[in-house]
Amino acid sequence: MRRARNSWVLPVSVLLALLLGLLPLPELLQPLRPYWLALVVAYWVIEGEGRQGLGFAFGVGLLADLAFGSLLGEQAMRLVILAFILQRFRNQLRFFPVPQQALAIGGLLLNDRVVNAAVHLAMGIPQLPWSYWLAPLIGMLLWPPLFVLLDSLRLSRRKAG
Repeated sequence: MRRARNSWVLPVSVLLALLLGLLPLPELLQPLRPYWLALVVAYWVIEGEGRQGLGFAFGVGLLADLAFGSLLGEQAMRLVILAFILQRFRNQLRFFPVPQQALAIGGLLLNDRVVNAAVHLAMGIPQLPWSYWLAPLIGMLLWPPLFVLLDSLRLSRRKAG
């Protein structure tokens, strides 16, 4: 018997991640902003029913590029790289305990920073200050509560109406 899934969780989580990415922060906290979209895409690639993959990551990345006004395709490419690695190791990651998943997610977010720095270097855009390299650590720390929240929302029973 299959449990009823809440189909609204995916679009709402992506929308909230976009909004959290756009939320203005004080200058001091700006470098610590986690890459919310990467966390949400990572959750859906790992725990989704196999339908959220590279196309999903690319679409979300394009939306983010348009919303943030960044170089068109930059976030799409970064999220596709993240989703590709996650899909490759999806079966292993699904059976990791959440703290071990958090370490893997932290490594992927660090990889994302390297890709971001390479894109900036290739485009001649000035590099971000060293403090921006702390954001993957924040993302890693946020993974367990985000995973539990999205899992509980996704798997909660619908109320009989």
